[in-house]
Amino acid sequence: MTIRAYGAHAGNKPLEAMQITRRVPGAHDVQIDIAYCGVCHSDLHTVRAEWAGTLYPCVPGHEIVGRVSAVGAHVSGFRIGDLVGIGCIVDSCQHCEDCGAGLENYCDHMIGTYNSPTPDAPGHTLGGYSQRIVAHERYVLSIRHPEAQLAAVAPLLCAGITTYSPLRHWNAGPGKKIGVVGIGGLGHMGIKLAHAMGAHVVAFTTSESKREAAKVLGADEVVVSRDADAMAAHHKRFDLILNTVAMPHGLDAFLALLKRDGILALVGAPASPHPAPNVFNLITKRRSIAGSMIGGIPETQEMLDFCAARGIVADIELIRADQVNDAYERMLKGDVKYRFVIDNATLSPS
Repeated sequence: MTIRAYGAHAGNKPLEAMQITRRVPGAHDVQIDIAYCGVCHSDLHTVRAEWAGTLYPCVPGHEIVGRVSAVGAHVSGFRIGDLVGIGCIVDSCQHCEDCGAGLENYCDHMIGTYNSPTPDAPGHTLGGYSQRIVAHERYVLSIRHPEAQLAAVAPLLCAGITTYSPLRHWNAGPGKKIGVVGIGGLGHMGIKLAHAMGAHVVAFTTSESKREAAKVLGADEVVVSRDADAMAAHHKRFDLILNTVAMPHGLDAFLALLKRDGILALVGAPASPHPAPNVFNLITKRRSIAGSMIGGIPETQEMLDFCAARGIVADIELIRADQVNDAYERMLKGDVKYRFVIDNATLSPS
């Protein structure tokens, strides 16, 4: 089937309207009419070939929400009309240790929602800046939020699970002091989720102007990281610091804030590496620098249900599809609170 989409033909060209094809649903497939798609910083990196291996035409988008419009003959978990989502994964090998543990995000053969090899035309996956998507039912997620919140649910499919997974893995909760570095698309979700888990949450920002906004999101304290005295006041106090910043920067100032056995978890993905940390900041307190990438399908469903039960959604700015190039430029400047979401109805001509 031919549908409308928004994508790029080269890394040095803007995104534009185009037509793409989707497969007819197979026996285990679910077809989704996409209502909204979040705009992720990784969309920009991929479209502009800032990460190696971009395949063109590139149609980004892995924060997808909408309604089921068709199901295959053997689909049992979804019905036409259901509210559903697709995150960053649309396939994996299903027989490795990672897949067996429900951690398809770490499968060596994970197929991303866009820019991964597929037998479907044009030979690689095309994402959610489009009218419709077809995926195997095992990678489709149920959405239990009210329909009125649907646009703001979209970023949970990446920004939500990217921050939920490390918080869950390292047991954020009552009695734990959790730091969140950066108050952007990822960081604002990290603050909301850590707060909802019952942790004492400290937001780190380079801007004094973000102090009140961080408190509204759920931060118990806010530290301006350029203030050496404010940083020193938190020396050796944190169990976990979640670093969401997608620009290269020094890590030592945050390592010094960790308790013995504390974790600095990196979830922001800069286009070039962070400067190497001082090894003595690690070995003197058995601290660790760790990474975390999205989450598996079971954990993503758990996150969605956790958020639905507590009324948690992203703070968004809804845009038309033809505004996405401007949104990319604004995103680079930090000019969004805190996530752009495309209204996919605007892909159709008025």
